[in-house]
Order: sequence, then C-alpha cells, then structure tokens
Amino acid sequence: MPGWVLSVLRGSLVVIVVVAVLLAVLWAAQRRLIYFPDASTPAAPPGVRAVTYATSDELRLGAWLVPAARADGPVVLFAPGNAGNRAHRLPLARALAERGVTVLLVDYRGYGGNPGNPTEEGLARDVAGAHAYLTSTLRVPPERLVYVGESLGAAVVARLAVARPPAGLVLRSPFTSLADVGARHYPVLPVGLLLRDRFPVSSLMARIEVPTTVVYGAADTIVPAELSRQVAAAAGGPVRRVEVAGANHNDVELATGPALVEAVVAASP
Repeated sequence: MPGWVLSVLRGSLVVIVVVAVLLAVLWAAQRRLIYFPDASTPAAPPGVRAVTYATSDELRLGAWLVPAARADGPVVLFAPGNAGNRAHRLPLARALAERGVTVLLVDYRGYGGNPGNPTEEGLARDVAGAHAYLTSTLRVPPERLVYVGESLGAAVVARLAVARPPAGLVLRSPFTSLADVGARHYPVLPVGLLLRDRFPVSSLMARIEVPTTVVYGAADTIVPAELSRQVAAAAGGPVRRVEVAGANHNDVELATGPALVEAVVAASP
C-alpha cells in the first residue's frame, strides 16, 4: 500500500478518534450545558411565604408563595427557565400579586437549595408536586389555576397541562423542542442524536386545548422568535401571540415587563 494512503488512513483514524471522544464527553456532560442552577438557598423576604412540598420520588422541595390581597383570586404555578433560582423571579411575582394574582414560584431539584439533580423527568415530577400542593394542600380549584412557564419552564408546564389541564396557560419564550434550539446554536453537532432530555413542546401543544398565550421577544438570540411562533401554531386550542418588539431572551421588558404581566393577568380567570 502506498505511503500516502497509509498517511491518509492514519489521519482519518485520528480524526475519528477525536470526534468520538468529543461526542462521548458531550454525551456525559450534556446536562451541565442545559441546566445552570443557582444552588444557594434564598431567604424569603417579607410578604413571601416559604413552603415545601413532596415529589413522587420523595424529594422535599422549597418554593415561595407570593400571595395577593384577594384570597380567592387566580393562582399561578410559575415554572422558571434553566438558570438562577426563585429569587430571580420575585419581581414578576410581586407585580402579579399587585394585580390580584397569587404566585407559587417553583424551584426545581438542584435549584435554590433543593436536593437532587435536574433532568427532564425530574422537572416533570417537580411541577407535578407543586400542582398537588396547590390543589390538595391549598385546595385551589383547577378553574382558578394558571400555568406560566419561562423558556425551559414552558416545556415543563406544557407537559403538566396535558395531564392536568389548567384554566389557562402562558408560555414565555417557548421552543419547539430542545433539539431544535441546540441545532440552532451547534449546527455542526448531531444534537438530536445526543440529547437525553428532549422537551418536545410542539408535539405536546397539539394535545392542549386550554386557552394559551405565547409571549416572546422579536430579537431573542437564545430561543429564536420563529420557534416560539411555531409553538403557538401547534396549539390545539385557542391561542394568543404577544410579540415584544426588540426584546432579547433575558431582557427585563420580556422577563418582568408589562407585556408579560398583562398577558398573565388576561389569561387568569
């Protein structure tokens, strides 16, 4: 065999080994690229009640209940995105409480001092436990309950809405699936083959018939606006789109601004 052929084969083998090692590392560490918890335990500020509830796999999770003055008004189960903890969502919860909406700020396993490590199945258990706390412990009837999900949290509450329909659903910056987002950011990687946690929002939306509001930023560089529009188009029931002009994913006007507050208030019974 000619020497140049052997050189090409050796070079090709090196490339294959390097790619295989890289893919193996990505497979093993992928959840560190998805979940960015602030694991510190925030102290509940005045006017906020620290609560705990159990999950079906026997974790005890901490959360905050931000009450409105009206005890029999609408209640929001808020599922956050993939970073921070409940303290970062307090401004939105306070703004909603001032409008008569009580808010349960959920923290997933591994976030906000909670035990465990985040996974797709784990987050589903976490919000199911929060739902049980609201409906069984606090006895909030389903007709007063609204789910609000932020980015990754939109996928989490979409799954919950299929099993336990609320009165209304608000999705802030939702994506069609985690693989679709990954493909936008890492186009050279086989993201769809590597992912363990998939969060298939669009396929879930087709099974959701409750009124849904989709809020998204027109300039979102993390979850492109087109993906959020596709989520809205996949809804099985009535849907309203709220596009926030010029807003990027983590901009204040999208995370806690009046467009989101009004959308949640309008969706509340």
